[in-house]
Amino acid sequence: MPAPISFTPALLEAARVSTAWPFEEAKKLVARLERKPKAAPILFETGYGPSGLPHIGTFGEVARTTMVRTAFRLLTEDKVPTRLIAFSDDLDGFRKVPDNVPNKELLTQHLGRALTSVPDPFGTHPSFGEHNNARLMGFLDAFGFDYEFVSSTKMYQSGAFDQTLLTALERFDAIQAIMLPTLGEERRATYSPFLPIHPESGVVMQVPVEERNVANGTIVWRDPSSGKRYETPVTGGHAKMQWKPDWAMRWTALGVDYEMAGKDLIDSVTQSSKICQALGGTPPEGFNYELFLDETGSKISKSKGNGLTIEDWLAYASPESLSLFMYQSPRSAKRLFFDVIPRNVDDYLTFVEKFPTQDERSKLMNPVWHIHSGTPPAVEVPISFSMLMNLASVSNAHEKEALWGFIRRYMPDATAEKYPKLDELAGYAVRYFHDFVKPTKIYRAADDVEREALQALSAAIAALPADASAEDVQGAVYDVGRTVPRYQDFKAKGATPEKPGVSSDWFAAMYQVLLGQERGPRFGSFAVLYGLDNVRVLITKALAGELVTKPV
Repeated sequence: MPAPISFTPALLEAARVSTAWPFEEAKKLVARLERKPKAAPILFETGYGPSGLPHIGTFGEVARTTMVRTAFRLLTEDKVPTRLIAFSDDLDGFRKVPDNVPNKELLTQHLGRALTSVPDPFGTHPSFGEHNNARLMGFLDAFGFDYEFVSSTKMYQSGAFDQTLLTALERFDAIQAIMLPTLGEERRATYSPFLPIHPESGVVMQVPVEERNVANGTIVWRDPSSGKRYETPVTGGHAKMQWKPDWAMRWTALGVDYEMAGKDLIDSVTQSSKICQALGGTPPEGFNYELFLDETGSKISKSKGNGLTIEDWLAYASPESLSLFMYQSPRSAKRLFFDVIPRNVDDYLTFVEKFPTQDERSKLMNPVWHIHSGTPPAVEVPISFSMLMNLASVSNAHEKEALWGFIRRYMPDATAEKYPKLDELAGYAVRYFHDFVKPTKIYRAADDVEREALQALSAAIAALPADASAEDVQGAVYDVGRTVPRYQDFKAKGATPEKPGVSSDWFAAMYQVLLGQERGPRFGSFAVLYGLDNVRVLITKALAGELVTKPV
């Protein structure tokens, strides 16, 4: 059971008018329940195809569905019981060997068999399907999701689907009438909503049904290789249903009320909904989310293993930042690659910092309410992740303890025990810097104008008191920029002939020459954290050519 939700009348009222997408989705369920009251719990479902290792898209579906579930619980004052099942299609036939697994030769020998009958190439579980299921459950458990794992193999073999399967056999022609118009001519000639499992080879057969015996609950089919005819029960795990009919059968048998799906499955949802109705069920509510793209803009694929794995993200950032990525704009296609991680870390910290001071409506629009199922933690992180990464970059830190030297200069009383989240982020920052930033850093030499400006900046910093604030340093940066004609901006807001603004070119020059990157932190804050003397040493090294990797 999920933990109870804390709410007040004001929060409940805010929920009823909230336009946050989880509440918009939850309102569909409230309306569904009003149209057709249900004694059983409201059932949320997510689906997983264990033909490849779990990727972030799989996690995203569970995270987003949990957000809708939490919104529904608030709207119903937590008086309506709910369940969330993570359903694995592990009785599906194994059609293709993934690129990102070992022992591919072993897997090749078992193509066509049910995933729970294919040996585990990792050697840790009885089957490949069970290995991938365990990987998924391990991550969901580590995240603290409240869910129930359901295996297609076990549901079919236990007889849990038998009654609905017999109904599907009885209404075979109605299912065909829905499916055949959506198929090509060649496919129509052989299509069957039932896939018998070969009693000898264990292969999930894609063959036409020659006869149906509704009274006995069997289908007759022919092995195309041997020509031998078989009569197979559609119950007890001897056969399974084809993809779209299978989805509809599951919705009907389990009474699924809500399931979202990727945009690429819009047609599948439409056809499965029609079949669900033909079986006497009611299709679930839900919406179609946009797909994740890899660094090249291609769709992420389990079999190709492109994009990020769950483990990849968690090596460089907190779980909460991953949840934020899932919350934001689910109907927009997003690149899911390493360069999206830092911003999501800092955005999460900003949202969680704002939360305690917000009113009820704003709290429900804040992603952290949804990420943490209504109870965001109190998190104190006085230094941003991007700043920590810049510290790691400029100091070439090899471990997080090096960053703590700078942190304590800035905050003498700070310790890892007092700021555990900051300590965690320091470790992530060092790892991210070495794996992604350091290999791409390009320091360039300063030209004559930049050299003179940087020398003036060093002198201005030297003139500041030792305890100068970030604002003091930032002011010095602006003052130097205003004296250089190249960087003067007379069109800037508030600019006057006597006191022009400063163009972004001045800051770009500092970042490129001193930090080896196109963009950087707010310089005043960075300088105070890094140390004013260290900044002057950095300028000296840059002007001496000690940092240069690319001439002007």
